Amino acid sequence: MKTEDVAHYLVNHPDFFNEYADLLNDLQIPHPHQNNVVSLHERQAIALRDKNKVLQDKLLELISFGEENDAISEKMHRLTIALLTAYNFDDFLNGLQYCLREDFAIPYFVMRIWGLDLENKDYDEFAETSEDVHAIAASLNQPYCGNHVADGIKALFAENGEHLQSFSMIPLNTTRPIGLLVLASPEIERFYADMGTLHLKRLGELISASIARHSLTVDNPSQNHDQHPIDGQPV
Repeated sequence: MKTEDVAHYLVNHPDFFNEYADLLNDLQIPHPHQNNVVSLHERQAIALRDKNKVLQDKLLELISFGEENDAISEKMHRLTIALLTAYNFDDFLNGLQYCLREDFAIPYFVMRIWGLDLENKDYDEFAETSEDVHAIAASLNQPYCGNHVADGIKALFAENGEHLQSFSMIPLNTTRPIGLLVLASPEIERFYADMGTLHLKRLGELISASIARHSLTVDNPSQNHDQHPIDGQPV
């Protein structure tokens, strides 16, 4: 008789232990974690404790995820307030850079913006970028996270590029691509391929809206704020 036959018989004969009730006390079963035997009742108690431990671990994991999401949401809220209250483009950049560096602890980040009709190009963010970088930004439907990026992306970090191991590329869009935000870290696991990108996507949308809001005020803060920030048409 095979063990499968015994298991099949017991499943199909649930009254077996009613007829042989003494077996429940007499059966000795190997302990799952030690080199001794236990009764069936003890074995069931151990199984319940193990199941409870698994459920507790899952609960703690969910609580940890919830606390992590709450912390990220709080940081995103502070960033939103900083960008909403920015009077001009300088305030916008200062608020963004402070939050990325201090709140999100991102050691390296670069932002490039293009395609806006602005006379003042003195900001590093408006430095000329290659068509390859433009094409990469246009190809991203959502943020990319991983260890491999094009040489043109690494070049944005100048001499720091060779030390960086993981990256997140976040497209900036209004009605069209207007830029790219690249976050980077020397830690290979900081931005990994399977990580969630919901908060990164929201970060890109928030920054894009803020850039659109300030695009006319970069050159002249006194310009009419009732105009559309991209094409100059009334809202």
